[in-house]
Amino acid sequence: MRISITSVFVDDQAKALSFYTDTLGFVKKHDVPAGGARWLTVVSAEDPEGTELLLEPDQHPAARAYKKALVADGIPAVQFAVDDVQGEFERLSALGVAFTVEPMEAGPVTIAVLDDTCGNLVQLATQP
Repeated sequence: MRISITSVFVDDQAKALSFYTDTLGFVKKHDVPAGGARWLTVVSAEDPEGTELLLEPDQHPAARAYKKALVADGIPAVQFAVDDVQGEFERLSALGVAFTVEPMEAGPVTIAVLDDTCGNLVQLATQP
């Protein structure tokens, strides 16, 4: 058993696609019309056959409440592994990305938390 798709709720799929591809560097995998929304997934450019991230519309009231509560408590909705948190922090900051937590050591990992512009906090982590 393995994880094939996981999702993050977004307030605007087009904006999310732009942020997750143009800014973070993911690659669009699927973009299929699905009623008033899209089945829209991205994958790591380093692992195009790997786990897909579904950019799922947050139209359900529970999804919006969930996102709002996580952000209010400073809890990331998703975490991405990176080789160099400090390097990604510098690269993304230069692109105008807002961070709520700058790079810091948290036990054996280094983390940083950014705002994805779509209603979520995203944690970047480097593990030993």
